[in-house]
Amino acid sequence: MSRQAQGAVLLILGAALLSISAFSTTYVNYVKPGFRPLLVGAGAVLAVLGLLSVVADVLGRPAAHDHDHDHGHGHGPRVAWLLAAPVFALVLVAPPALGAFAARRTDGPPAPPRTAAYHALAGSEVTELTLGEFIGRAYAPSGPSLAGRQVRLIGFAVPAEDGRGWYLARMQLRCCAADALALEVAVHGAPAPAEDSWVAVTGTWIPWQHGVPDDYAVPAVTATSVTGIEQPAEPYE
Repeated sequence: MSRQAQGAVLLILGAALLSISAFSTTYVNYVKPGFRPLLVGAGAVLAVLGLLSVVADVLGRPAAHDHDHDHGHGHGPRVAWLLAAPVFALVLVAPPALGAFAARRTDGPPAPPRTAAYHALAGSEVTELTLGEFIGRAYAPSGPSLAGRQVRLIGFAVPAEDGRGWYLARMQLRCCAADALALEVAVHGAPAPAEDSWVAVTGTWIPWQHGVPDDYAVPAVTATSVTGIEQPAEPYE
């Protein structure tokens, strides 16, 4: 591959990274928000290197070329465009954030440590919690911190595979979408919304019947209301 073709590929890759990180928030569908500066920096470096490579090749090319040399160089940009086709597909048809399909195919998080301690919930009528905190509080030795309290949870709907009931879910990232885990809460007392639709569920925790289980079990809530919402700007926890 010619220097010009290499430069074109670098320039396209850099522009794609900048497009999803510097000029939009599409990057949060793939990595945690804290990675934005790194993505912007990497995109800028790739774009500059690509541009310099293309300019250097154009300025350094001899004034006269034989036919075969011109013909060989003519294929460089074409190859670069073919190699960059997947990048254009990513920008033009960006995959959405992980949803119900991915949630069904993860093993779920391990049981939270029993030593976790949580402060008492505020005295407001409804307390908004992340799914991660709700699950942690359900497993904490001081489980009664949730007892009888109205909580508001946000996530997307995942119908149960057996067709009975549904789950409120949200994916949790350690680094990027490749290592995502599904946080799920079983919802009782309300019909299942459309799969992958984002909803806010207000309800009360259903205490464990036989105490906190040794193995992981999905906590549950009795819903008093389920309201459709837009997908949050940051879809992962």
